[in-house]
Amino acid sequence: MSGQGSTEGIVIAIDGPSGSGKSSTSKGVAKARGLRYLDTGAMYRALTWWMLDNGVDVEDPAAVAAAVDRPVITMGTDPAAPTVSVDGRDVAAEIRGREVTASVSAVSAVPRARELLVAAQREAIDAARREGPGIVVEGRDITTVVAPDAPVKLFVTASAEARAQRRSKEIRTGDVAATRADLERRDRLDSSRAHSPLTLTSGTAELDTTGLDLDEVVALVVDLVDEAARAAATARA
Repeated sequence: MSGQGSTEGIVIAIDGPSGSGKSSTSKGVAKARGLRYLDTGAMYRALTWWMLDNGVDVEDPAAVAAAVDRPVITMGTDPAAPTVSVDGRDVAAEIRGREVTASVSAVSAVPRARELLVAAQREAIDAARREGPGIVVEGRDITTVVAPDAPVKLFVTASAEARAQRRSKEIRTGDVAATRADLERRDRLDSSRAHSPLTLTSGTAELDTTGLDLDEVVALVVDLVDEAARAAATARA
């Protein structure tokens, strides 16, 4: 690692739509370089799960905003075994259910929800910087809102068909057409919301993973991370 430059305290910001491969890529990069990992989408899913479990109307922004500060969401940042709990309960499985998936875009669009969770995400980033290992953070507004000054910023994407195939395999359903329709619905919602939309901005590298396997994608991103680490070392010299 001496030729790579130190990744201590580095922040890697990765955005992209569902099924693009950003989660697997983010975890793979974090493992490869001994960094922490934060799935911000899981935080919004955890909040959505709590809303549904507590009878909050997720289609009512005012109702969501009034309740967002009630649940305690705790994220584990070990890329080999990331965890998510709400009020001390492990909800890693529940937050991937169909009901949460169908509702998470509505909850994510509520400004108060984003305000609170972005603050928590920045706290996790600051902790990783202070304590040394650095962190890979993935989501939909990491490069634009949460960590716009990150030295490595990526927008990971893939064709609609590739994304639908991957997500269908992940959730174990053979209905690729329905999965694609749901992904496209979420894309429209996430890209058109007024507050912190999913978007590719200047200064963020775009990485299309359609024709690449996971190892190839991780290797590409690790190269970018090492390049940023070397540049930082040169600047400090």
